[in-house]
Amino acid sequence: MAPRESTRTPRAVLACGEIRTCLLPARQALDIRAAAQLLALRADGRTLTSERPGLYARSPDTLTGVDCPLPSANGARVRAVGTVAARAALTEGRVLQTSARFHLPATGPDQRRPWGEYLVRPGVVEPLGKLPHEAVAQGVLGGGRTGDLDAGLIAEGLLTRLLRHPLLDQRPPFRSRPTRLRWAALPAAPGEGPRLERFTLAEDELRTVRLRVPEDTPAAGLAALCEDLALHDWLLTTVVRMLDGVRLGTGAARDTGAVVRTLRPAVDHLLHLWMPRARVSPELAALWDPLEERPGFTRQWRTLVQRIRDQLTLHAIPAPHQEVDPVP
Repeated sequence: MAPRESTRTPRAVLACGEIRTCLLPARQALDIRAAAQLLALRADGRTLTSERPGLYARSPDTLTGVDCPLPSANGARVRAVGTVAARAALTEGRVLQTSARFHLPATGPDQRRPWGEYLVRPGVVEPLGKLPHEAVAQGVLGGGRTGDLDAGLIAEGLLTRLLRHPLLDQRPPFRSRPTRLRWAALPAAPGEGPRLERFTLAEDELRTVRLRVPEDTPAAGLAALCEDLALHDWLLTTVVRMLDGVRLGTGAARDTGAVVRTLRPAVDHLLHLWMPRARVSPELAALWDPLEERPGFTRQWRTLVQRIRDQLTLHAIPAPHQEVDPVP
């Protein structure tokens, strides 16, 4: 029997989301069982765990009902109703991410439906009337206005909830800053494959990603791609900051100790996490290619890793004894 028209999932013309990435505030990385306990967001949902190619755990989706205007670059006030899907992931028991996502059809009804009809379509936000998808995509990436639909607030709320979990001792092994990645995916031209149109580093730890993807590309797959981009961008950003300001080459014992204390956490906790595309679907994996060509994520990472290892090796070599003239 065919589903009722009102409950059929409509074809999406825009998918959007936002991701928070941060260091887990715990002295020790969580093992896979503790990670599953941390991410047990729903009693009726199962936390997915994996040990290959590295320890990884992902929560079940949670849904937040929304009824508010959509952000729009041209000032249009389009009301939308539906649910935003959010989830959390933990990589190697050390890097925590929360993300929220939704997708929108080209048109919706003129009046709001009963809530039950939105709940059976998780992650779908339906406009009342026609969707100006290009203007909304620009509005989402630009941040919108107060009161507009904001996936970032939902991701932030989930992050705040997880950071208060009793499993966490609030003693991270080093200082770092969280990052935000905001993304929007528009339809590709007929016959074209997925394409990364723009990756931007903005102020206040914000990154924006604009994509073009074929029809019916799952929003969950797009979210996984963007979570992967966000994870590796956070790793690069964090290691760059570790190296920034370290006093290299002075040779003083006190400076040697400071360099080792600053750089060793990178070796202990971060360097083994670099695995781009490890959990990206094959049809979207090619979207990493532009970032490998320019600015060259992996090339920069390898350079940073080599600098860290060189510095730690250099500071492990005892300084040559310096002769001094006796005091008369």
